[in-house]
Amino acid sequence: MKTDNRWRWLISACCLLLSLTGTKGLAAGDNLHFHGILVDEPCTIHPGDETVELPFGNIPDKNLYAYQRTPSKAFRIRLSECDTSIGKRVTVLFAGDENPFISGALAISPGSQAAGIAVGLENADGSPLAVNQESPQIALNDGLTLLNFQAFVQGEPDALANKTIKRGPFSAIATFHLNYD
Repeated sequence: MKTDNRWRWLISACCLLLSLTGTKGLAAGDNLHFHGILVDEPCTIHPGDETVELPFGNIPDKNLYAYQRTPSKAFRIRLSECDTSIGKRVTVLFAGDENPFISGALAISPGSQAAGIAVGLENADGSPLAVNQESPQIALNDGLTLLNFQAFVQGEPDALANKTIKRGPFSAIATFHLNYD
């Protein structure tokens, strides 16, 4: 019994000693910092429009050789809950890798099987919109604002001239940035 009491007393003393000194040795002051910027944006991206996919479907290469590009396909970005007392206009910048052979066109992704093509972007009126450059200003509406654009597939000049467009699946990726005024 005396041995049991001694062990209990020793364990209790050790626990008390650890509780008094253990936590101070592990504490480090001023090692966690938080930063941010609170902003008041005039609109929110409509739920579901954070990612826009535009399937071009099957494109016969003979059409690219004949017309150099496909017809334009429309796509849009919806902005909801717009408040024109906060902002009146927006510009859109599509950031991505530029095709080295077609100025302003979006390069197809490296994992694509197709080659010799690029994706062109246009404003709603059909005027060119270069990748990595802001669109003209678009007026915001109170409530819902639709940002309408178009895209098309275009053959690279050398691939068209030499008839070396490579067939297969392709993709191209751009990130849109909204700049309010």
